[in-house]
Amino acid sequence: MAERMTQTQLVRELAESTELNNKTARALLDSLAAIAVRETKKNGVFVIPGIGRLVRQERKARIGRNPATGESIKIPAKKVVKFRVAKSVKDAIVPPKKK
Repeated sequence: MAERMTQTQLVRELAESTELNNKTARALLDSLAAIAVRETKKNGVFVIPGIGRLVRQERKARIGRNPATGESIKIPAKKVVKFRVAKSVKDAIVPPKKK
């Protein structure tokens, strides 16, 4: 498996492709992350055009099992955040099978 891109590499590539300096590119990336968190918290969804969306969901309380003992336990309701990838991105990364 190939090495993943680091934040520094991402900032460098953003800076080169947009003809900005590294400091401005990092500020842009940090600002995008802060806006995503704020909007998902406030509205429950944040769309990154062409990539996907961050969605806050509410999970209901449920009964689960302790796998070690088999004992029933109550799992409380909670909020979770999911990322839904846009169909165009998914198809570009993993092409759909031909029927």
